[in-house]
Amino acid sequence: MNLFRSMDISASGLTAERLRLDVIADNIANANTTRTPEGGPYRRKVAVFAPREDGPAPFAFFMVGGARGWDGVGEGVRVVAVRQVSEALAPFRLVYQPGHPDADERGYVRMPNVDVVKEMVDMITATRAYEANVTAMNAAKAMFARALEIGRA
Repeated sequence: MNLFRSMDISASGLTAERLRLDVIADNIANANTTRTPEGGPYRRKVAVFAPREDGPAPFAFFMVGGARGWDGVGEGVRVVAVRQVSEALAPFRLVYQPGHPDADERGYVRMPNVDVVKEMVDMITATRAYEANVTAMNAAKAMFARALEIGRA
């Protein structure tokens, strides 16, 4: 695995985790939004990741026993989609507020299916993953610099 490939893998992780942090921030910002342009309360969103497959697929590794150059290292990550969490998986909260403009005939308001505590945990996880990718990229840069110093001696 060459050095630039390792930096590319870390860069893909940085990009994906940054988008994940943006989605989490959007969820927290809309935790009390009861009316959206689509109608109804805001629905929680999640970023969906998948492995990036720029090189030979793992299937090729198993078919040829690794003889054609697949070294078992992934190619990074990509964002497949940003999806809304369905009401079946995370139901809307009903809050009794009879004076609210979005209250139903019984006085209940459907609040977004955003749990701020869960969002904060996801934010910490995304931040740690981002930091790990920065650390890996800095280590790769340091190895590259040391390799150039070997050539000078």
